[in-house]
Order: sequence, then structure tokens, then C-alpha cells
Amino acid sequence: MSRVGKMPVAVPQGVDVAITAEQISVKGSLGTLARPAHQLVAVKNESGKLTFTPANESSEANAMSGTMRALVANMVNGVSKGFEKKLTLVGVGFRAQAQGQKLNLQIGFSHPVVKDMPAGIKVETPSQTEIVIKGADRQVVGQVAAEVRAIRPPEPYKGKGIRYADEKVSLKETKKK
Repeated sequence: MSRVGKMPVAVPQGVDVAITAEQISVKGSLGTLARPAHQLVAVKNESGKLTFTPANESSEANAMSGTMRALVANMVNGVSKGFEKKLTLVGVGFRAQAQGQKLNLQIGFSHPVVKDMPAGIKVETPSQTEIVIKGADRQVVGQVAAEVRAIRPPEPYKGKGIRYADEKVSLKETKKK
């Protein structure tokens, strides 16, 4: 059996988990998340701990038990604590400004770039060169951060662009005559 799938998921105080045959929904202080249940995985809520067991002995059921456990653990963590991604802007005159559900970027183009945030995602700009993307759904937070970074990824010669806060950009040496 999957090593990840064997570990139970502890449900913290203030988080409600509803398990049906079709879906698993988790409700907490930061919102509600739902995910379709997989037919190869049996999910049980036993006194505040969620356990995931494969429905049969196939390797696919074994793999899906670990996958479902990781996904539901991220849901529980998301509605209780939340997830965040930090981005930094590197470049002269590069600025970011959060305006409600929109992110206004001035990153060296002839026009400002405005990025709309999906529902459930909050964007903050502690300074003009920092962007913090927060939300309950880990996948959506990561996807939005990747889309913002893709507007102007770091270039390899000077390192200018939008990068993750913990990202290391290795710079290339310029071409010699």
C-alpha cells in the first residue's frame, strides 16, 4: 500500500469534512473546497482523522489512495491556514499595484498589464516590487502565480522580469567577439 496513503489526515478544530459517494467537501474559516471522490479509494472519517484505503488490490487503486490523501490534506490545510506564493519584480521601473481583484503591472512594456484574479484568490503588494498571492486552493494559487510570472519571466542575461521569491536565476555570460 502507498506510504503516503497509509498516513491519516488530522482534521483540526473548526474544519468540517463531508464525505459522500460523489464528492469530498471541506469547510473551514477560509472557505469551502470540494473534490470528486475516486471510486478506487474508500474514505472514512474516524473521530477527527481521515483514512484512505484502496478499494481493491490493483496498483492503480494503491496509487490513487496516496494521491487522494495528499489532495484532501491540501484541502484541509487550505481552509484552515491557506496557501500563499510570493513573487518579486526585478528591473528598473518595474512596479506592481493591487487594486481590489486586479493586479496592475508596469513591467517595461509600452502599456500597463492588468491581470484579473479568479474567485477565492487575494492579491497584495506589500511594496512596489513584491506580489503576494493568497488563497485556500493550493492548485489555483500556484496556477495564478505561474500565469503572473509568465507575463514577463526572468531573462537569462540581466535577470530582469517577474520571479518567485525563492527562485535563483543563473545568469549567462554575454557573447564575446
